[in-house]
Amino acid sequence: MMFQSYALFPHMNIAQNIAYGLKQEAISSAERRERVAEMMALVQIEKLATRKPHQLSGGQRQRVALARALAKQPKILLLDEPLGALDKKLRERTQFELVNLQERLGITFIIVTHDQEEAMTMSSRIALLHDGRVEQVDNPRRMYEFPATRYAANFIGSVNLFNGHVVEHENDMVVIHSEEAGGDLRVHHSQPLSIGMAVTVAVRPEKVAVTSEYENAPNNIRGIIQEIAYLGDVSIYHVDLPSGKRIQFTQPNVMALAEQPLTWGQEVSLKWHTHSCGVLTQ
Repeated sequence: MMFQSYALFPHMNIAQNIAYGLKQEAISSAERRERVAEMMALVQIEKLATRKPHQLSGGQRQRVALARALAKQPKILLLDEPLGALDKKLRERTQFELVNLQERLGITFIIVTHDQEEAMTMSSRIALLHDGRVEQVDNPRRMYEFPATRYAANFIGSVNLFNGHVVEHENDMVVIHSEEAGGDLRVHHSQPLSIGMAVTVAVRPEKVAVTSEYENAPNNIRGIIQEIAYLGDVSIYHVDLPSGKRIQFTQPNVMALAEQPLTWGQEVSLKWHTHSCGVLTQ
């Protein structure tokens, strides 16, 4: 196990910390030295062998804790919030390092995290827990694109949710009337749904596109921009619909100056494809 606080022994130097578990198993000193050297080389901390934990940065302590856990050559490694103490850039870099390390060693990593981005980046399979119950178990792409419940849709990334009821379902296409959206929404959905059934339509902000003019058609809505957040690579827009519901959409900042600048108080027409949204029944 790799602890969230790293739990390094303050009175031991780095080499002694890494060797501690091996010493408890009565492994010979020669093999301990070899294994410690191998682990330090693996996480690139060879020059830190004689330092104490208080002389290291957060990222270096994280590497020592990882090396100590890996030194025992476990079949399964449990990492409890392993990157929580690191700053954003170091955390992002370490995520990829851990993924590469896991692939090289072939050890199963079980990572406990509250960071959705960290879970998406590092995992091949995600188990989403809520109130002691498993909401969904899936790979990252399906967890994001096809959430099983409203909670899963809300927890992983941002999402727009429209409550409504089924008015038609034929040939893998379902029509849902939503007062919040101000009309009918069309969704590609293969599972059978009964007419009148209460459902929720989920649309990710990046799936929503700005159109030149409003059309009285399914999946086409209009509203007024109320909030704008510029994040560098993308901008996030919060839009109030005539029903009073607030939704959001994003646009990538491909050019330094947007070709069609959007501003506060501007009326916009928005739409999305029938394959770009999903139906939630719970």
